[in-house]
Amino acid sequence: MSRTLKERFFHALGFEALAVTIVSPLAAWAMDKPLFQMGALAIMLSTVAMLWNMVYNAGFDRLFPNGRQSWLLRIVHALAFEGGFILIGLPIAAWMLGVSLWQALLLEIGFFLFFLPYTVVYNWLYDTLRAKWQRKAHPVSSEQ
Repeated sequence: MSRTLKERFFHALGFEALAVTIVSPLAAWAMDKPLFQMGALAIMLSTVAMLWNMVYNAGFDRLFPNGRQSWLLRIVHALAFEGGFILIGLPIAAWMLGVSLWQALLLEIGFFLFFLPYTVVYNWLYDTLRAKWQRKAHPVSSEQ
């Protein structure tokens, strides 16, 4: 069953809310920046990432429409998503933190090292739970 816009929003919102909760304090500590400043950056990047997530995953689902994907395909999915998002997020991070593009790139690499496994695991868990929800919502009848 294809994903609705409402489901895509739920998927992206869950992904970003959990990520902001985890990454903001870690980034504040690593960059020696105030939590508020890193939280603001995380929310800004999260908002942009949610939009990117919906656009990117809509295209991904068109290329691979069956829903459940192999680990290898999920890793490729995550690498391509994060690579594209680094290009989008780099100037935003540099501007919001008042740092050089090089420093922003180092931060983005740190985010990438967090988000790569996070993205793979989150999407795998989401797909697994989604398949279970769909089986409960649409049970296959053995009587025919």
